Amino acid sequence: MRIGFFVWEYPPELVGGLGTYAEYITREFVELGNDVSVFTLNPGDLKTREILRGVEVHRPLIADASNVFPMFVIDDLKKWGTNIRLFNDIFIYNILSATKFINGLIKKEGYTFDVVCVHDWLSSIAGLIIKNETKIPVVFHVHSTEWGRSGGQGSSVVSHLEYATAQKADRIVTVSHTMRDDLTRHGWSQSKISVVWNGVDPERYNPKECREEDVEKIREKYGIPKDWKMLLFLGRLTWVKSVRNLLQAMPMVFSEYPKTKLVILGKGEEQRDIVETAERLGIKDKIVYRFEFVPEDERILHYAAADLCIFPSVYEPFGIVSLEAMSMAKPVVVGAQGVVGFREQVVSSGPDQNGVHVNGGDPADIAWGIKEVLKDSERAKRWGENGRKRVLEFFTWRKAAEQTLEIYKTLLEK
Repeated sequence: MRIGFFVWEYPPELVGGLGTYAEYITREFVELGNDVSVFTLNPGDLKTREILRGVEVHRPLIADASNVFPMFVIDDLKKWGTNIRLFNDIFIYNILSATKFINGLIKKEGYTFDVVCVHDWLSSIAGLIIKNETKIPVVFHVHSTEWGRSGGQGSSVVSHLEYATAQKADRIVTVSHTMRDDLTRHGWSQSKISVVWNGVDPERYNPKECREEDVEKIREKYGIPKDWKMLLFLGRLTWVKSVRNLLQAMPMVFSEYPKTKLVILGKGEEQRDIVETAERLGIKDKIVYRFEFVPEDERILHYAAADLCIFPSVYEPFGIVSLEAMSMAKPVVVGAQGVVGFREQVVSSGPDQNGVHVNGGDPADIAWGIKEVLKDSERAKRWGENGRKRVLEFFTWRKAAEQTLEIYKTLLEK
């Protein structure tokens, strides 16, 4: 197949899990014998067209029209304030990408595409334009929703784009069964929705590939002695990740397990709140913050150095970070209340248990989950080993790519 792939972030411009997904899934598509043309954001300093590991990548250069939108857009967009520049970039990226796709690749260069996939609302405008101008099947991949990210207080424009694309798309693919149920509750057609779990690269995320001296350097960097436990949180520092609740749980953990430190890696709007919360609770000496984007090789070493990984999200349609930790044979404590895909990854009881489910909205429950892992090191090690086995069986990028391609093929057959 030849696949048109529209996604807001793509290497080297990575923001979160969507970029990681796009990088790995397109690579797998190519290795399985397909041609892929990616259309993505250009921050201004990248090539407008290149081949990366067999994937054709287009990055149209955008321009600033943010002072034009308030002249004619609805009140909802006017409320974006300075963030209107974000909408500007998204809008123009979509318009330029769709027109280049239709007029450049198809009409001028003679490309014949079998399917187009657009990822989240960030590329939905391009999907709608392609539906208007071509007969190519369009698949809408939904990794999260505006109502979920915002707690029901988000942009009506974004929500409308999501719903309109869902209506027009030939197929919808989402990342977990809990997410599918949430979309259905909001009036989306269940018969159009398929579920494909995300994956991880177990060869790259392999504890046996980490040198012991490199792992020790991570712990030494944060002042964590060998007989102490290192807890790790990694992710965007936003309310849905429930990092503040994690901090509020830590005094209850430290009271029973004083030889413990929590390392927080990530960036986001809650950075100041996190620092202030730790100071207010009197635990800042046992909290390490790194408010920056950490390269993948170093992130892998952090997983290797940790004794336990904690992701207490209250909204997480899938959550690749837990797979990364599981692939590194680490036990995990994960949020499992609400629209959270972690509970489909993490087995919380029985012989295959690899972690603990908690209510990410309840600091006491988070503390209980952490202490449940810390109280038996040998059992925790077994849970970590179970996690890696589960990844190898269910959560590789190759499996995700194969299942996604099968969905695309059903559209071609129709």
